[in-house]
Amino acid sequence: MSTPPKTFLSPEQYLDIERKAEFRSEYYQGEMFAMAGATGVHIILTDNLVLQLGQKLRGGPCRSFSRDMRVQVSATGLYTYPDLVVGCGERKFLDERCDTLLNPTLIVEVLSESTEAYDRGKKFSHYRTLESLQEYVLVSQDRVQVECYKRQPGGQWLLTAANRLEETIALESVACTLRLADIYEDVELPA
Repeated sequence: MSTPPKTFLSPEQYLDIERKAEFRSEYYQGEMFAMAGATGVHIILTDNLVLQLGQKLRGGPCRSFSRDMRVQVSATGLYTYPDLVVGCGERKFLDERCDTLLNPTLIVEVLSESTEAYDRGKKFSHYRTLESLQEYVLVSQDRVQVECYKRQPGGQWLLTAANRLEETIALESVACTLRLADIYEDVELPA
């Protein structure tokens, strides 16, 4: 018995379906991929990050967007929804709907057991092709740990990490510093 051939979608077909859908899906190479639901800890961490960054960026040239802002990685064709994305200066969008950012400066992903390998590997590989991207931040939800990858001259990425609540993480691309105690506020971690 043969399996039916896959139906591949154009980016335009994906966007038409996605903009009407109740649930978010990512898109890559003609296929849509449903996104998994988030845990309570994931939601709290994301909300804390949105609150902290949003307050620190007010009135400046940068704007943070929550997990509902889609990012297109033009070089690879990936359409994805980071947990938090920041655009600085003149933000460029795919079209007049302004729901797909093309030039993020900072992307933050809260790691989950099911997506950690992808977020660290293939997804980061896609993100690195974004010329505008200056920093990529990974936030653990099972322990206090924030990792920040900063683009260096020549295309190298430098990792800095913090893993104690009294530490801070400097986000040079958006000229602010976040305290891990604020990121992990109200988060109950496993013993």
